[in-house]
Amino acid sequence: MYAELCAVWKQELENAELEKLPPDFYSTVADYLRRLREEGRMLDKRTVKATLLRKEMRNVRHMVRGLIEARYRKIVRKLSAGEEIPPDVLTPEEEKICLRVSPLAETMQNFAKEILRGRLTDVDVQHQHKRAVLRFLKDVPAIIGADMKTYGPFMAENVSSVPVENAKIFVKQGLAEKVETEQS
Repeated sequence: MYAELCAVWKQELENAELEKLPPDFYSTVADYLRRLREEGRMLDKRTVKATLLRKEMRNVRHMVRGLIEARYRKIVRKLSAGEEIPPDVLTPEEEKICLRVSPLAETMQNFAKEILRGRLTDVDVQHQHKRAVLRFLKDVPAIIGADMKTYGPFMAENVSSVPVENAKIFVKQGLAEKVETEQS
């Protein structure tokens, strides 16, 4: 795992674009760190193996922090510029984080546009979630939407309107397809 993490870390730092990570990347890294910590507890602290393990742990933590910070900067830069992030590039955890960051970036863009037009308008802290109409392809249990409201449960062939942030996830996971409406 160490070599894989090192390769991913280097690649992310060397490239301007987000690199594709396996969907289970962060859970695998977390499990790897847990195993290192457990192994370290069982060793005599004065042994060479314990010293090497501590150095490995320190290096892994350094790489994970650097990787997450680099990906965060790239994600924020893209969202701030209004660019789309290819859905297969983000891990499920990063997708959830983007649901929180995206409305902030959109609010800041709208604020900047209004200032540049010579107007100072009230900043709407309560972000109005845009909605999308979906046709569900599979049964989906009830969820708490991005707007903190409950949606569902949905049965296959149900058509419903949900926040766009949730709609993107349903479509990506193959649970639903977007229904084109006059407003979309």
